[in-house]
Amino acid sequence: MDTNTANGRSGAGPPAVSTPVGITRVAAISLHTSPLAQPGTGDAGGMNVYVDQTSRRLAARGVKVEIFTRATSSDQPPVTEVVAGVLVRHIVAGPFEGLDKEELPGQLCSFAAGVMRAEARRDPGHYDIVHSHYWLSGQVGYLAKDRWGVPMVHSAHTLAKVKNAAMADDDRPEPRGRLIGEEQVVAEADRLVANTRTEAGQLVELYGADPAKIDVVPPGVDTDVFAPGPAGSARRALGLDPDEVVIVFAGRIQPLKGPDVLISAVRALARTHPDRRWRVIIVGGVSGTGRQDEHRLADLAAALGVDALVDFRPPVPAPELAQIYRAADVVAVPSYNESFGLVALEAQASGTPVVAAAVGGLTVAVADGVSGLLVPGHDPKVWADHLARVVLDPALHARMSAAAPLHAAGFSWDVTVDGLLATYSRAVRDVREAQDARCRGDRTLHPAGR
Repeated sequence: MDTNTANGRSGAGPPAVSTPVGITRVAAISLHTSPLAQPGTGDAGGMNVYVDQTSRRLAARGVKVEIFTRATSSDQPPVTEVVAGVLVRHIVAGPFEGLDKEELPGQLCSFAAGVMRAEARRDPGHYDIVHSHYWLSGQVGYLAKDRWGVPMVHSAHTLAKVKNAAMADDDRPEPRGRLIGEEQVVAEADRLVANTRTEAGQLVELYGADPAKIDVVPPGVDTDVFAPGPAGSARRALGLDPDEVVIVFAGRIQPLKGPDVLISAVRALARTHPDRRWRVIIVGGVSGTGRQDEHRLADLAAALGVDALVDFRPPVPAPELAQIYRAADVVAVPSYNESFGLVALEAQASGTPVVAAAVGGLTVAVADGVSGLLVPGHDPKVWADHLARVVLDPALHARMSAAAPLHAAGFSWDVTVDGLLATYSRAVRDVREAQDARCRGDRTLHPAGR
């Protein structure tokens, strides 16, 4: 596949890519979730982290970023400055609260109007490029690119056709409207950003994307926040006993993420290794199709007789999450699909091995057999075996704990921004070349003086 790749490396040293000529301001569209929202609940997750971290680093390179997102509270100001060079614009579109992601297509016109009005108050050419995140934003993005006459770059983050092919038993398929919407965005974008080569292949095979328009740019991890530290002090801070075997799940509580797989696996662990004290910490809030009640997990734990072993905790800011990772013996990521899997990367950066499903971007985020293990399928007994292999073998656990931050160091947000700047340059070049070709064609059809 002829896709362009930005390979991960550590964030040390000068940036590999300078600011593209003519790129001084990016309009980033993140309609359905704000980078200001707490990841781990509602619709906030890895995409929020991605938009926040890349915007900050673009601003540090001299590229200003204005992020358009839907207002979800009357208390939100119209504009919030995150750091110098990064603004979040809250666009009023529909009711502030009580609107699920599945209902947002009905607010696309209202949101797009708000984005157009914000730009109309500026001088022509205020934005140099549009970068849309997720298909809903892409619908607004290609309207903006036509209205403003600028290139559009799109990051899907998740793909409906991929999700529908790998659903949990109690999940619901993504609607046909989203499938059509994604196809439209893929066709309209000037360039597409994929997290992995696997995702790039899915864009080509499932959506008919032009391989020459795809750039593979892996996400990164903030190694200043997520870094190894003493497990003992982390456990004391969290009220955990030093002799417990601690397994952590972090993320939105929805069928796609597979937290029920982990709860079933811990029952198998408690039965096969009754001499060990098992503790599962689930950090996250309700999310996903239908917003299923998180207490269904508590009910499952009670029905399996392991409720005393499962500790439910709300989403927490990144420094506190890093502390939870450090306190864990292993972090479990039993998702049915992940375009990348930032939780796995954050955990490894914190010095904790990861046991993850062998799906999507997790096969890149985790070095199988080195920094963790990849599990085929979602059979709880198989998961129990893999978890036990990591946590009950002291030598293996020590090797993986040492290798985990080294593997994570190969991914950084500065490298991600290197890749994005290169993509922006290509988008500008592609659009200019297309315009020049059209002009040459017009001169051929309509020579001067004829």
